[in-house]
Amino acid sequence: QVRLVESGGGLVQPGGSLRLSCVASGFPLDHYAVGWFRQAPGKEREGVSCISSRDNSTTYADFVKGRFTISRDNAKNTVYLQMNSLKPGDTAVYYCYAHLAQYDYWGQGTQVTVSS
Repeated sequence: QVRLVESGGGLVQPGGSLRLSCVASGFPLDHYAVGWFRQAPGKEREGVSCISSRDNSTTYADFVKGRFTISRDNAKNTVYLQMNSLKPGDTAVYYCYAHLAQYDYWGQGTQVTVSS
């Protein structure tokens, strides 16, 4: 069964850290470009970060640069999003997305809440 499953979300205080995981099953995630998106209540889904399949080059939205880091562990078929210095504005459901040619997969999302 082809699936993407996110985990690692939760409630954290401002300034805290979380690490999100995106685990793939049924396909080799290292062949895919992988992105993290987020959607806050009442807002559109927005791109946060992505990592290429060819050379693992990374890109970040301006609002997370210097705070978030995306990485892969191919042995675990997993992509991570390390989130540091979290702000209340980072509160959202975070989704993992994998893309290769005509294949696109989304995870179900994991909730991140930043609040004191």
